[in-house]
Amino acid sequence: MFRSVEIALIALFVMGSAVIVGAIYLLREVLQIHQWGIIAFGVLIASIGLGKILSRIAIEPLKEHFYHLDRFSKETLHELNLPVNTITANVAMLRKTHTDEKSQKRLERIELAATMLKDRYNELDYMIQKQMEREVITTFDLARLVQERVTFLSGLYPSVQWSLDLYPFEVHLDAIGMGKVIDNLIDNGVKYSSSFPLISINLSKNILSICDQGYGMDEVTLLRIFEQYYQSDTTMAGYGIGLSLIKRYCDRYRIGLSVQSSLGKGTCVKLELKTSLSTKTSHL
Repeated sequence: MFRSVEIALIALFVMGSAVIVGAIYLLREVLQIHQWGIIAFGVLIASIGLGKILSRIAIEPLKEHFYHLDRFSKETLHELNLPVNTITANVAMLRKTHTDEKSQKRLERIELAATMLKDRYNELDYMIQKQMEREVITTFDLARLVQERVTFLSGLYPSVQWSLDLYPFEVHLDAIGMGKVIDNLIDNGVKYSSSFPLISINLSKNILSICDQGYGMDEVTLLRIFEQYYQSDTTMAGYGIGLSLIKRYCDRYRIGLSVQSSLGKGTCVKLELKTSLSTKTSHL
């Protein structure tokens, strides 16, 4: 597919050059027009016409490719949703008949895995919508979203100690994307901490901070953490894309992003959000 696009672009360049030369020859030698203003205008019109035709030829394969990719992605997402819902429904039924503690724990793990799959489903759907610039912007309470993500992640990280200090704060953002930002920051804090990490999350006024007491980073690492695929420790699981995604999200919605870290003392990431939609009410 991309080979045909390459050929079409080469053809566009060659034919465009030929049209310019041919148009100049036609106007000067055949039609005997020697005014360069008229010649330039004629060449411009011919080039625009040919350019539209050839660009259509070049872009058509790309449009077809993205159409099929979009359809395949949506069909795949639909197929993923069905087994996840089936697992969840059957776990609920099994809970009624398997009441012993051992079975309940096993079912809880299955249910947690199904929830993780559901989250991956939502993330895939989000990425597709993001590529098509169809994010859903809503007004929501950031403190409640943080609490929801912590509740979910505490099941994945039972050894983590949590310190939450959250005040209600309404924002007008893409909630799914913000949830991914929170998940990535917490995941990094857990990943680069000791066996029993402490994750402190504070939301006060318009500042959300997520801090750990982990290994921390030196100045060289801090300069590169937002580079895509960069990992300071290649033995850790992951692909080094989490912080680059966070950076892009913050840039898109004009969220201030700062990272403070020192070796052996941990890392603290702060997000400075807009204050126009904030609410200051009771403490959560």
